Order: sequence, then structure tokens, then C-alpha cells
Amino acid sequence: MSEAMEGGVAIVTGGGTGIGAAVVRQLAARGVRCVINYATSRADAEALAIEIGNGSIAVQADIVDDADCRKLAAAATERFGRIDFLVNNSGRTKFADHEDLDALDAEDFVDIYRLNTIAAFQMIRACAPAMREGPMSAVVSVASVAGVFGMGSSVAYACSKGALITMTQSLARVLAPAIRVNAVAPGYVGTGWFEKRLGEEGFAKLNARIAASVPMALATMAPDVAAPIVGLLDPAMRAVTGEVTLVDAGGHLDLLLSRRPGREH
Repeated sequence: MSEAMEGGVAIVTGGGTGIGAAVVRQLAARGVRCVINYATSRADAEALAIEIGNGSIAVQADIVDDADCRKLAAAATERFGRIDFLVNNSGRTKFADHEDLDALDAEDFVDIYRLNTIAAFQMIRACAPAMREGPMSAVVSVASVAGVFGMGSSVAYACSKGALITMTQSLARVLAPAIRVNAVAPGYVGTGWFEKRLGEEGFAKLNARIAASVPMALATMAPDVAAPIVGLLDPAMRAVTGEVTLVDAGGHLDLLLSRRPGREH
């Protein structure tokens, strides 16, 4: 990692927990001041801001609302006078068997798309004026292998992440050379979300099962996803834009091998 990130300012949506919190910690370790966005996890976001120090702040905003996106960008510029990095991490899903075509309705698609795709666009639009002024501006959005392979928690979720990937490529083109725009696409990520629902023992068993199923023999955790996010933000990656980095311990390699003959397209 280069030292050029030191003194920069980042907005991380959904930054109080999970992948977002891991990103905030790794950015802070590189001297980046963070605006930690949260919708409802106020206690987590504020505790994280205190933990990392360096002037970082927690800001409530529902980024589905475009006015809140602009408020969040304004909070960064008013506090720090700049925005260098944006991490679009917030997302939601609805669990539904892909084979059950009646498990989702139109509103499910719209609800998921609003946060996973439209909100990311709104955040980029809100931050772009300030980011164009900086010497090292970059955006990374958290997509999913679901958006690459049409899998995951539901068809609606996969569609929203596929759209996010396409948007990444579109905006990388139009915002260059001032702003680089990339995405990461995690597979399974072992976060507190799973541990709360499965308990400590169930969580450990799930991680062991996942590790046994992927080439790298490990269950990906939030810091594992945060590392390539921070790496893509680094100005040392100045030649990289419009890319989607898969972060799934090699799980996609087996997916590619298992595709049925004659069904590649």
C-alpha cells in the first residue's frame, strides 16, 4: 500500500457493522478519516468512530433518499473540506428459492434495487463534485458473486448486484480520469449477522463447511473483503478502473467448472 492515502477522507455507507466496519478500521490504519454512515445502527457506528479516533464521525442517513445522500456528502465536506474515497457498502436482500417464481413480487425487486443499486448511484452523484477536485479519488461498490453468476439469496438480489456491476463499468467510463470506479464481489462472508442467527457453535460449523467447499480452504471474513476494497481505493492502483474483483476464496472457480455443457451463454 502507498502512503498517499494518509490524510484522505472516505465515506463508508453501512460503515458501523460487518464489511463496512472492517473497511473503516483498515482505512483508519492508513491515516484516512472516515464518515461512518448508518441507517439504524447508531450505537455501533458511534462506538467505531470513537474507537478509531482521528476525527472520524458517524452520520445517520437513509441513502435510499437522495436528499440524505446529499446530506451525507455535505457532512463530509463541511467537516473535512474534501471527499477522496467512497465505499458503497449498504445492501439488503430477501431470501427466496430461485426456483419458486412466486416467492417474490414486484415490490420485493423495487425495494432491493432501491438500496443495492439506486442508492449507490445517488451516493456517487452526491460525492462526485467534491471528488472531482481531489488528486486521488476512487469509488468501490460492494457487489456480489450473485450478480456475476445469477445465484445467491434470491433472484431479486442477484439482479440488483448485476445491475450494480454494470453501473460500475458505466460510471468508470464517464467519470474518468478524475474518479476511478471499481467493485468487489464477495461470496460467503462470515459476519456477525450469521453468528447472531446461528449461535457460536452453529457459526463455527457453517464456516467449517464453507472452508471445505472452496479452493483456498477458508471461510471469507469481513477483513478479507475489506482488504481488496482498500487496495482498490489506493492511488497506487491508478491504472485500475471499471473492474470487478471476486472475493470468495476461489469458490467461483468450481462454479465455472460445474456449468453444464451447452449452457455457457
